[in-house]
Amino acid sequence: MTETLTSKNPMPSEGLGQNIVYPTPGQVMRMRMRRHKGFIAGAICVILIFLMAVFAPLLTPYNPYTQHLSERLIPPVWDAKGTWKHPLGTDNLGRDYLSRLVYGSRVSLLIGFSCMLIAMVIGTLLGMSAGYFGGKVDSLVQFIITIRLALPAVLVAVAVVALIGGSMQVVIIVLGCLIWDRFAVVLRTNTQQICSMDYVDAARAAGCSTLRIMFQEILPNLFNNLMVIATLEIGRAILLEAALSFLGMGVQPPTPSWGLMISEGKEYMLFQPYLITVPGVALFILVLGMNLLGDGLRDVTAPEGQA
Repeated sequence: MTETLTSKNPMPSEGLGQNIVYPTPGQVMRMRMRRHKGFIAGAICVILIFLMAVFAPLLTPYNPYTQHLSERLIPPVWDAKGTWKHPLGTDNLGRDYLSRLVYGSRVSLLIGFSCMLIAMVIGTLLGMSAGYFGGKVDSLVQFIITIRLALPAVLVAVAVVALIGGSMQVVIIVLGCLIWDRFAVVLRTNTQQICSMDYVDAARAAGCSTLRIMFQEILPNLFNNLMVIATLEIGRAILLEAALSFLGMGVQPPTPSWGLMISEGKEYMLFQPYLITVPGVALFILVLGMNLLGDGLRDVTAPEGQA
């Protein structure tokens, strides 16, 4: 009996497990990315539109601003009256719709990324200050966040742009100053958690300045959360810009903006629906890709994310 029990429950031999190699955090993240369908789909959409914007002059044979009134309102190629000369047709001024769509991706991405950068700077500074200092600073920042959340972003943007005047620069500044609240709320909580870590206490004990602790010890550990929020805010800024352009208060003609293209095509929507459908689908794909990418980044970077 003793021999049987010994054979079924052998004692671990010396050195057992020394050859086991555990994956690094980077390897785990890459493995999660390969398995996350939403992240892959979002990344493909965003990368394709980004490449379309970068190589716009190579993809379109026409100038998006050139008008040909003799060729106005030519339907897309899938229509019986369509032609491959203009695969997506022309608009009411005879401008090639494919060229305006491709160059419009530049406008949407430029506005989305610019607004996100402005919002990131404002929200990061407010959120980190509230989380690090606490007390009266935290109360003041929370009061500012409450005021911002009480003001509808679209209505404020419409009022300010109507007062100042619509242009790409004005839209970028106004929207960037209106979408920082998510950065501030999330980073405030994360900064409070990081401030209780041992390496932050060690930096204080070593006599490091407040700025060094905030930007060299705390900020690098907020990078993952920053990237997740940034992708979501890009999509939000693109939608807000499209809404302002649709109302005639955003990017001004003849700049090819997807929201402006929808606005210009609304008069012909019953007879030439492609004028609204084409830029609308492009806007939907870009915003959907940004949101899928943001959700995927949240999953693959979180400790409890999908394995």
